[in-house]
Amino acid sequence: MELRHLGESGLVVSAVGLGCNNLGRPGTAAESLAGSRALIGAAVDAGVSFFDVADVYGAPRGRSEELLGQALSGRRDKCVIATKFGVDMQGGNGPDFGARGSRRYVKRAVEASLRRLGTDWIDLYQLHRSDPSTPLEETLSALDDLVREGLIRYAGVCNLAGWQVADAAWLARTNHWSGVIAAENHYSLLEREAERDIIPACQRFGLGLLPYFPLGNGLLTGKYHRDTDAPANARLAGRTRLLADAPWDRIEKLRAFAEERAVPMATVAIGWLVAQKPVGSVIAGATTPEQVIANAGATQWHPTTDDLAALDEICPPGRR
Repeated sequence: MELRHLGESGLVVSAVGLGCNNLGRPGTAAESLAGSRALIGAAVDAGVSFFDVADVYGAPRGRSEELLGQALSGRRDKCVIATKFGVDMQGGNGPDFGARGSRRYVKRAVEASLRRLGTDWIDLYQLHRSDPSTPLEETLSALDDLVREGLIRYAGVCNLAGWQVADAAWLARTNHWSGVIAAENHYSLLEREAERDIIPACQRFGLGLLPYFPLGNGLLTGKYHRDTDAPANARLAGRTRLLADAPWDRIEKLRAFAEERAVPMATVAIGWLVAQKPVGSVIAGATTPEQVIANAGATQWHPTTDDLAALDEICPPGRR
């Protein structure tokens, strides 16, 4: 597994990380502690060091953090934990008064996440989404305080527009705060909007990009086909509208591209992202150890210049 710096920071992460939103998810193998431990163990054995979670993940909310903390017991020092705050916890972090970027709430949220994770520090603490009721300066100042207190190592942002990412980086720089080192956004071969503004903002201010949904909600796994129902136990089972509206022309060309190179379609999707700058770690979700191993193995495929050009032809830059 390739290790790389996240942006221009000193934080080193694996090129493929594990998205932990399935930990504690009802109906999955990772719903239980035993299933979560199997998933995390497979990830660590495959060289994955970056684990991305959020306080809102799991059922009940917060369960994913609890399971991740228990599964990483005894090997915390070898792993990088990223978690998020800012989405309605329905009281799980106490009353928030609709101001989930406020100094008051940020401190309560980080303390709750530390308890659930069973750790003394969080490596990367991220604003999950913008809070229109709180000035961004207040949120960034609160995150700087957490860095100085040693509760978090670095701060990041998620799901912001490019101008908001640039604004956050500029505000931190001009106020001499610790600043943000990463932006986490939806980015895949089927969703390249990030190239319009997110990636230029990251490059200008030295942030690393953390793409989520790298497999296009499962459409890039190779298991789905045009005019065919999803397998009964598949993630998209019953989601007929998503399947009907999928860009099948591009998906079928990607399938042919993968078959010509004798690599799995999911490997092409993840390997392409790993090759993009300024991607730090590709956040790939999984529910079984086998999926974790396959996702981690995607780093062994290195697209050539011709491969990248061919993929641009199939999935034009900046196009949804």
